[in-house]
Amino acid sequence: MAANIMILNGPNLNFLGIREPHIYGRTTLKEIEASCQALADQLGISISFHQSNMEGELVNLIQSAHGSADAIIMNPAAYSFTSIALIDALKIFEGVKIEVHISNIHARDELHRHSITSSACTAVICGLGPYGYLAAILAAVQRLGQMPETIPPALHGLAAAGKT
Repeated sequence: MAANIMILNGPNLNFLGIREPHIYGRTTLKEIEASCQALADQLGISISFHQSNMEGELVNLIQSAHGSADAIIMNPAAYSFTSIALIDALKIFEGVKIEVHISNIHARDELHRHSITSSACTAVICGLGPYGYLAAILAAVQRLGQMPETIPPALHGLAAAGKT
């Protein structure tokens, strides 16, 4: 059965391409979604892509993934630094959880350096720009053991070679 991955985006990410392009670049969220869908098509998986400025809506989406998604990829944006509600919701989800940040949060100002939501995630990808979403999809599919044979073996990871 093909993997089902939910991709969630937090507040203000709907203004990517306009908002602080010196930090986040000029790529829009729609362009990121299109790239994610193109990769999902190549991998033979399904994705759902969401953005909300409301914390409660993101919590509801995470809860809806329980039993229906194999992995969650999430850019919590500003909620990374404040949301106990997202941490608690992520802890409920038993699948792969990958947090993505477009910027390298560790090189940012003090307010944007420490993500508290990452404590509830399997992995964190930051500083790769929009490509971080694609890296997260590949990592999730590899973690789920569903990397298609049509993908170059080097992308299958060490687990495919019997190492973890």
